[in-house]
Amino acid sequence: MTKKANSIFSTEIIVRPDDIDLNNHVHFTKYLDYFLAARYDQMSRCYKVSMEEFIGMGYNWVASQMTINYKRSLLLGDVAIVKTQWDSFNGAQVNVNFWIYSKKTNKLISDGFGVFTLIKSDSLRPVRIPQEIVEKYLI
Repeated sequence: MTKKANSIFSTEIIVRPDDIDLNNHVHFTKYLDYFLAARYDQMSRCYKVSMEEFIGMGYNWVASQMTINYKRSLLLGDVAIVKTQWDSFNGAQVNVNFWIYSKKTNKLISDGFGVFTLIKSDSLRPVRIPQEIVEKYLI
């Protein structure tokens, strides 16, 4: 298991009309979308290894576990600040924490974590995360 003080990165996401449910706030499934969109953005912008590069190396990431805790609602036009931080690497898996805040109020809206497993694209089998990838994430 690799453990170290890890950087926290942020991505802003504007709440769109199609994110809103019948109760006039963001539908609960969209928080997962926001987390995944932030990770996609941060992989290339912050860690300098884009999803496209993983695919080019013959790898892909699959979600193995997701935990989301809902605290408050976001509304149409709000801006979500999605912060993520990897917690640990273990073999083929990485644990990633996330926090979603309202930009307007700076209050915590949602938090949780995801476990992602690296797989080989041709076999769809888990593969140990290469050390050179782990090192890029140690920032």
